[in-house]
Amino acid sequence: MEYTNQDFKVGKCEGEKLVDGEIIPLVLQPRDPMKNGYELLVEALKKNKEWFEQLIIKNSGVLLRGFDVKNAEEFNEVVDLFGWEDMRYVGPAPRTHIYKRIWTANEGPLSDFIYYHHEMVLITESPNKVILFCEIPPPEGGETPFVPSFRVTERMQEEFPEIVEEIEKKGLKYTFTAPSKNDTSSMRGRGWEDALGTSDRAEAEKRAKLLGMDVEWLPNGGAKTSLGPRALTRVFEGRKERRMWFNTIVGMHGKEHSSAMMADGTELSQDFVKRCAEIIEEESIQFKWEKGDILFLDNMATLHGRRPSLPPRRVLVTICK
Repeated sequence: MEYTNQDFKVGKCEGEKLVDGEIIPLVLQPRDPMKNGYELLVEALKKNKEWFEQLIIKNSGVLLRGFDVKNAEEFNEVVDLFGWEDMRYVGPAPRTHIYKRIWTANEGPLSDFIYYHHEMVLITESPNKVILFCEIPPPEGGETPFVPSFRVTERMQEEFPEIVEEIEKKGLKYTFTAPSKNDTSSMRGRGWEDALGTSDRAEAEKRAKLLGMDVEWLPNGGAKTSLGPRALTRVFEGRKERRMWFNTIVGMHGKEHSSAMMADGTELSQDFVKRCAEIIEEESIQFKWEKGDILFLDNMATLHGRRPSLPPRRVLVTICK
């Protein structure tokens, strides 16, 4: 498959990696630097929609850089042209709606590290794509590192074959505690009312059930949700039969407001979880955000997170089927 055409050329970014013969992320820039307006980008993508979508799957991440995309409205137009179905975010991250299908990324404190995850990995339907736009690049830190998920599976199978096989058979169970109202002082502070779009408990239980969650109401007005069994790894069509590390063990195991264990209640060993975290970090890829960057991630194939950052930093996001 050709990486370039009459509208785009391949660039480079610091931190890109060659993984199993694929450049991640694949950087695409305007072939003519003088023709870099967002209107021209929209026209170029309209002509090359199928080609571009194939690149997202092939390379797991594609970074559009050097195009003069200025704000949420222009970012929305770039995403809209593909015709991908918009999805409502369900999860613990506090977010604010900006424009049409565009939201802020996690509004938790910039000083916090947001751990690697596949977006909405725990509910019954996850988005195919996570698309991020850098409106204000941070002066220091604030990268969005991401990880080819199949590499984590390969290495965990090598080091813990028996444990991986046991979890594959039993599945995983997670619990998570959410407050009633949003708490933006926490990167996991989204309240259950906002997450489920209702303050009515009976309706909230119905909506949670549709997402594959059971709810237990807490005396302080919060809610404890439980999910399971969930898969440890998954294989998605069109991705070389790769087995993706499609879980959030490290992000939820043994935390103040969450837990992760085998579905039959068997605890996960600290050594297993610790080594998994080390492998994920070792396999991570990151670049420094530049103003106007748009990063398309294949959510089926990559975990992503956020490094601590100095302010200001403004990265917007949309998720699509």
